[in-house]
Amino acid sequence: MKRGKKYIEKEKLVDRSSLYDIKEGIELVQKLSYAKFDETVEAHIKLGVDSRHADQQVRGAVVLPHGTGKKVRVLVFAKGDKAAEAEAAGADFVGAEELVSRIQNDNWFDYDVVVATPDMMGVVGRLGRVLGPKGLMPNPKAGTVSMDVKKAVEDIKAGKIEYRLDKTNIIHVPIGKVSFGTEKLKENFDTLMGAVVKAKPAASKGTYLRSVVVTTTMGPGVKLNASKIVG
Repeated sequence: MKRGKKYIEKEKLVDRSSLYDIKEGIELVQKLSYAKFDETVEAHIKLGVDSRHADQQVRGAVVLPHGTGKKVRVLVFAKGDKAAEAEAAGADFVGAEELVSRIQNDNWFDYDVVVATPDMMGVVGRLGRVLGPKGLMPNPKAGTVSMDVKKAVEDIKAGKIEYRLDKTNIIHVPIGKVSFGTEKLKENFDTLMGAVVKAKPAASKGTYLRSVVVTTTMGPGVKLNASKIVG
């Protein structure tokens, strides 16, 4: 992959042979940002599990204390009082069967998170093949299948993020914007890592946190000392 001049210049600031302490790594990753927009800071966490096995799945959700800095659009599948509750809580789109046909027929994806009440999952299930690959399918573990739609919507708007393994056993999640500064980014990172460590499957053997890298949208990555995180 060919890199631009700015990326190559920034990459010189990173010692590839080092594992950085958390605070030091987060400070450095902000200095590596060079885009004209406020870049997102992301964490990439490689775990010592095998996601092909059901008992080694790592998935959940956590509310970052300072949010992600991104406006999140929430779609809620609900009816009656629950639909009204979702609208009052600030959901961007609320509906039932009519939304299913809109997604199926119009290829509509102008939202970031999908929430559903349990009684609507039979309807939402028809969208599994469409929403599943995009990571949008509501899931009880992530708190996106719930009768308490008010809390679900408010938590998401406040900065709740979902984390899950990809096929290579890596979790990719945003922890904020460069403009947040070191302290807020570190608090978000610590909250995320606390949740991931707590979610360690009983079937996981050996080293759980294989590697942890923080990066910005455009900049090079910085490897953190994973052994310090466990402590």
